[in-house]
Order: sequence, then C-alpha cells, then structure tokens
Amino acid sequence: MSTISTTGKLDGKVAVITGATSGMALAGAKLFVDEGAHVFITGRHPDAVDEAVRQIGRNVTGVQADSADLDDLDRLFETVKQKKGAIDVLWASAGGGEQGSLGEITEKQFDAAFALNARGTLFTVQKALPLFNDGGSIFMTGSNASLRGYPDWSVYAASKAVLPAYARVWVAELRDRRIRVNVLTPGQIATPMMMAALPAELKSQFESVIPRREMGSPEEIASVALFLASDDSSYINGLEVVADGGSTVI
Repeated sequence: MSTISTTGKLDGKVAVITGATSGMALAGAKLFVDEGAHVFITGRHPDAVDEAVRQIGRNVTGVQADSADLDDLDRLFETVKQKKGAIDVLWASAGGGEQGSLGEITEKQFDAAFALNARGTLFTVQKALPLFNDGGSIFMTGSNASLRGYPDWSVYAASKAVLPAYARVWVAELRDRRIRVNVLTPGQIATPMMMAALPAELKSQFESVIPRREMGSPEEIASVALFLASDDSSYINGLEVVADGGSTVI
C-alpha cells in the first residue's frame, strides 16, 4: 500500500528571516513554518514582532532587532544560539529607503539607506556565519530599482546594487563549506503596506510596466524564497534571481 509523503521541504531546518513582520518576508516565514522549519523573525517594533508571531502561530521565535544596529544583531544570534544552536537558512530581508532626486538628496537619507541595506546586510550575514551549518543557504532581498533607472531612487538603488557583488564574493569564500549565497530581487509587490500608501495613479503606473498588468503578491515571492532556502535550488549559487513579472526585460 503506497503512502503519501508529508515531508516538508524544510523539515528540521532552522531559518532566520530579518525584517519579517509584514509583506514578503512575513509570507515567507509562514511558508517556511508550513514546510517544517523553525523560524526566527525580526523587526524594529516590538508590537509588530508580537503580531507577526501571533499570525505565524507555531515554530517561531520573534526578536526585536534593527538590522542596522550591530548590538541588536548580536542579541539576535545569541538568541538563536541559546534556543537552537545552529542555522540552516538565512534570509536577510530587512531593508528600506526613501525617494530623493539628485540635487535634493540629504546625508541622512544616504547614511540611513546604506546603513541598513548595505552595512546591515553584510553584518547580518557575517554574524550568522559562526552558527551556520555547512551546506546551508543564504539569500538577501535585492530590488529591481537597481536594474533600471527609476527617477528619484538612486540612493536606494545603489544601496541594493551591492548585494549581488556580496554574493559573488561570498560564494568563493564559502565554497569549502558548501554554503550557497544568492539574491532574491522582487519587483512591484502588492504588500499591505504598499497598497495602503500607494495612490491609484501610481498603482496603475506600476502595473503598466508588468507584462501581466498585475502586481506580484507577497505569497509569490515567498514561493521563490522557499525555492532558494530548500534543496530544490541546490545548484543555484551566486545568482540574482529576479521575480518581477518581467518588468525589467521589456
């Protein structure tokens, strides 16, 4: 008599997802748990972390942490060490940035974007490494803003453009440990936060450049994240995986 396997793609794995209190990373955390992982999530605001933990429901540990703050990162990985002892998957997803036209960009905008997206991502990965199991998967959230010339987004785009460079170098540095490093680059995604703030005119503008004329969903990005986290992507290494519905190729 045949049996149906109920094995999840991340059974027994420990995953850390930064910036996972909403949107794509929260959808990913839910999916990772459904696929058998224990997930550590972070966010800047304690109430948001608690709410995300409530939504995920099981096999999750929430840690209030700002990825631009190295002390917070130390506390995050000390929590992981104490509770689970090791990491199999790291999704460095925390990031953000503001619009700013050339001629009006401030030092504060520049420093904030690079502190979180470039510096924070680097130290998130570096501080995770002592806990990382050989053969694990690291991936970072990029942005298709770094692939096209969107007006007013030069600082944000530049701070995200460093991530594929990190991945290429880290692949070489980590090859003896068989740890894979990739970049997940989404396009225009209809996260609850974006949809609440997005004027109808801008939403239409976003959709006009997507071949299917419809923004992506957080769950669609979560599926790509699961692919990168799992053994399904065992031969994918050092790549920028673009999930933007084709908006950067037409």
